[in-house]
Amino acid sequence: MKIAVNTRFLLKDKLEGIGWFTYESVKRMVLAHPEHEFHFLFDRNFSEEFIFAKNVVPHVLFPPARHPFLWYAWFEYAVPSALRKIKPDVFLSTDGYLSLSAKTPQVLVIHDLAFEHFNNHVDWLTLKYYKYFVPKFARRANRIAAVSSFTKTDIAFRYNISPDKIDVTHNGSNEAYFPLKEAEQHEVRMKISGGAPYFIYAGAIHPRKNVGRLFQAFDKFRSDINSDFKLVVAGRKAWDTDEAMQTHSRMRYRDDVIFLGHLPQRELSRIMASAAALTYTSLFEGFGIPILEAMNSGIPVITSSVSSMPEVAGDAALLVNPESVIEIENAMLKIATNASLGKELTAKGNLQSKKFSWDFTADKLYQCILKSLS
Repeated sequence: MKIAVNTRFLLKDKLEGIGWFTYESVKRMVLAHPEHEFHFLFDRNFSEEFIFAKNVVPHVLFPPARHPFLWYAWFEYAVPSALRKIKPDVFLSTDGYLSLSAKTPQVLVIHDLAFEHFNNHVDWLTLKYYKYFVPKFARRANRIAAVSSFTKTDIAFRYNISPDKIDVTHNGSNEAYFPLKEAEQHEVRMKISGGAPYFIYAGAIHPRKNVGRLFQAFDKFRSDINSDFKLVVAGRKAWDTDEAMQTHSRMRYRDDVIFLGHLPQRELSRIMASAAALTYTSLFEGFGIPILEAMNSGIPVITSSVSSMPEVAGDAALLVNPESVIEIENAMLKIATNASLGKELTAKGNLQSKKFSWDFTADKLYQCILKSLS
């Protein structure tokens, strides 16, 4: 079988949510099925590290697609042209877009419909593109892979699509995340926070991630407790960051917020495993991979009680209303003052995280591909 794959999010040293999903699931699929030929469709020069085995054939399609007009050109002209030449049995698109022009059977991975819930969190042109094309993509797809049961329900309800057409393919967590011994944690804390305990937020900064309220909660937490706790922010500034950064500038304890930017995975995993807890209080997620990364790192989790996050966290996290600064702060206070609670959440997190793995993801995605051909 020939399988064409949209790999435009495989970017060297810049893997984030969709990029990691593509990398982890497709790599495993390629290695598990040497009998198949995989054709990777890039939109720019690629790194050889993404050519996972001899059964991978790379193609670079013009133009680089990082803008709504270029998305249209890439998916409606470049991709169909390439598929006509390659003649694959199926086209797998892992980033929520596909080609309306292509005749090839297509499997579409949808990570979330955040734009349907928060219209003001993307720019006007991007929102217009999503609103017009994503329902068409969902209906055109032969099968859909959704990264959570919440996302599956959201797709089926909003676009009037049969749930039978949608398979749940949960995300996994990379093996790079694991607990550190206390001596190693101390070494990391000395480097990052001068030895002080810290909460960590891991992810990009943009409105949906709710970082502004996290800053407010941390500021209140520091005002209410006699502690030298820090807040570590590990992630790039994505878009529309003014509100969050203005909130930061007004903080009494703004000097205790440590911005590290986007980090290599190995470095982030050590910093994660040395934190007092993950504070991931997003307004909306299709899944929420950092929740699993924290559980695998052996630290407690504070996360939101909305969208997919309770599905991922189970009973192994403190769930809060992300719009309540008080609830976020109270969860921080519980972690800082109740060591036995932290140990209990860590033990539950270890069990919960075992329900998810990239091996499971890759297998379910492969089964979804097979269903698309039947």
